[in-house]
Amino acid sequence: MISRFFAYRPIFAWVLAIIVMAAGIFSVSTMGVEQYPDIAPPTVSINANYGGADAATVENSVTQILEQQLKGLDGMLYFNSNSSNGSAGITVTFDKGTDPDTAQVQVQNAISRALSRLPAVVQQQGVNVNKAQADMLMVVAIYDETGRATNSDISDYLTTHFQDP
Repeated sequence: MISRFFAYRPIFAWVLAIIVMAAGIFSVSTMGVEQYPDIAPPTVSINANYGGADAATVENSVTQILEQQLKGLDGMLYFNSNSSNGSAGITVTFDKGTDPDTAQVQVQNAISRALSRLPAVVQQQGVNVNKAQADMLMVVAIYDETGRATNSDISDYLTTHFQDP
């Protein structure tokens, strides 16, 4: 019965289809942010250079002092630090929803409090604080060009060679 109605009135069917498509396009363009949320939490990176110092010296005289000041920041989830010959790097990750600018200011204030306890060389060169969005998602396509490997073979290969222990 309904199909006959549209079969005898094709112009009405086309107009109705165009209206439905236009409504869909309009609704996608006005869709709220809740449909596409930020999934990566905001991060702030800290870099300090201590020329001529070995990794242990950088760890003891720069990294640990900065880490002590970072503890207890509002909305902080965790931080990772890395000390190498001549440089220290710390990445601070905050809760989702934390304003990246506010997070950067908090970290900058904490670093400013610790600056007087850092070696003179580090104070002169300064400590860099930068905000960044961490990329938590990555899409990688891996396939066998010969076509001989199954999906299980490729999965086993990736697990064996690339997955963290």
